[in-house]
Amino acid sequence: MGSKQIAQETFDDAVQENITEFEMDPEEAVREAVQQFESQGVDLSNIVKAVRPPASENGQRQKHQILLTLDSLGRAVAEADMAELPEHLSTFSAQCKEQLAFRYLAGQNGAYPVVFSALQLAAGDRGLLLQAFSTLCALLDGQPDLLDAAGRELVLQSLRERREDAEMTLAGIRCVRHACLKHEQNRQDFVKAGILPLLTGAIIQHGDSAEVVKTAASALRVMTFDDDIRVPFGHAHDHAKMIVLENDGLRVLIEAAKAFRDNSGVLSELCATLSRLSVRNEFCQEIVDLGGLSFMVTLLADCMEHP
Repeated sequence: MGSKQIAQETFDDAVQENITEFEMDPEEAVREAVQQFESQGVDLSNIVKAVRPPASENGQRQKHQILLTLDSLGRAVAEADMAELPEHLSTFSAQCKEQLAFRYLAGQNGAYPVVFSALQLAAGDRGLLLQAFSTLCALLDGQPDLLDAAGRELVLQSLRERREDAEMTLAGIRCVRHACLKHEQNRQDFVKAGILPLLTGAIIQHGDSAEVVKTAASALRVMTFDDDIRVPFGHAHDHAKMIVLENDGLRVLIEAAKAFRDNSGVLSELCATLSRLSVRNEFCQEIVDLGGLSFMVTLLADCMEHP
């Protein structure tokens, strides 16, 4: 059985009751509410554990800061206020990155359509578009269900049309990775729409960018995961075969590893992805034939010689 869940409003009401009925200070009220719910087996990972601002004089309930920021972003988008949009995107993105509970609350209150509209508004402004994709990435982290077909196509379009732009490529791939972690349907939809050659192509085209190579390799590996508990059988094995047989994935990854032999972070991602692709004897043999095994042995010898 999964953990119990409660709504943000339920937690906020409990905190407020601790303050008004038991005369606790705000920090103590939050701690007591957390302890109370956790003792009942409630999962609070998606709950903002802070005191909601007090009600206004007319009795209207106030919002948590992340929702106030979302309101400001929504107004800027609705009014197509291109001067204010960058600041609001930046603030909202930063708050989303702070913790899952913040972005979960925002996601439950209509953040995705707002960010998607911001992406559409920013289409002609490269800097603003990059910022909007970074915001989408922050929002999707841990919330892959938010992405819809229109959003998926927008990400793919950007990766196709701006494939020479390393920063835009990186932002798009990060969105793909967050959208596909623990979400089998998104993985299958992205693969059907042609994400695999875009990922291997990014590694080739931006082979001098450690971040692009590292992130693209990680995204390829995510396509081979079977981590969505809602789906009894995924396409992890099929995706691994497609990466190898249709996109020359082993060669791409091994050549990238040779280019980053002194970068342990990139090498770690590349080797982890190669291991996920070694699903057939012939694939393992291809790694040997491409010099992958001898390269790794050499690396290991270097590490032992220069620890």
